[in-house]
Amino acid sequence: MNRRIIKRFFPLLCVAVAACSLVGCSQNPYLAVPGSGAYPAQTGPLSPTIGQATNPNDARLAELTRRVQLLDDNNRQLHTQLAQSEQQAQVYREELSLVRQQLTATNQKLDEARLAANEAQNQVRGFQASTQRRGGASIAPNTNLGQLAGSLNLGGLPVERDGERIRIGIPSDQLFVPGTAQLIPQATTIINPVAAQIRSLFPRQKIGIEGYTDASQAMAGSAAAHQLASAQASAVLDVLTRHAGMPVAQFFIVAQGANRPLGSNSSASGRAANRRIELVIYPETF
Repeated sequence: MNRRIIKRFFPLLCVAVAACSLVGCSQNPYLAVPGSGAYPAQTGPLSPTIGQATNPNDARLAELTRRVQLLDDNNRQLHTQLAQSEQQAQVYREELSLVRQQLTATNQKLDEARLAANEAQNQVRGFQASTQRRGGASIAPNTNLGQLAGSLNLGGLPVERDGERIRIGIPSDQLFVPGTAQLIPQATTIINPVAAQIRSLFPRQKIGIEGYTDASQAMAGSAAAHQLASAQASAVLDVLTRHAGMPVAQFFIVAQGANRPLGSNSSASGRAANRRIELVIYPETF
């Protein structure tokens, strides 16, 4: 049966092959050879299933890159904030160091003031007992201050005997701005001549610088009067030692405040008399 069919259509097949060879089969897309001129040109985009296939790794890489960029930005911001915080911390450290230094200096001055006050109190007690008995023997000063006191010529400043001691009074109003320990310019012209005569007549005697105020600053429970008296006595000590060149070891300070008034605090003249500096010359030597 098959042979019959082949024999029947064989002539037609031969004709088709001949025609194909004459005309050419390049127009048949199914028979075209890839790469030949007959192969249909690709004019449009690739098939989505082939040319536009998305790689998942590319999307993941893009996301990681974005996160890295965010981390870099955050890191730069943190470094900036850290630098600013470090600068502020350095400022705080410097301020704290300065406060500590000031506190240390204040404590040192306070300790020195306490030691000076204790030493002054001990010296005053010792000077007040200048005549003592040891084993039944009386020990008296070997300097006759009374005779030397008559040689003092202080231009009207009061000089008086106080037992074995000599007191030289200087009105505070002639030395200080009222109510302060600030020396007025004329103060040195009053203190320096006194220092010159003391240095000549009593070069080795211990000398107390006693500060007195009136009662206007001796309020109940207040130490203002003693503080002012101590500050004024210290100012006089500075003139005697730094300007007049007398040895520091020769002096000590006593803040009497409103104690031992010379006049009535109810009158202006009495208060003026009470405001004073007294240089007390002791028979003891240094």
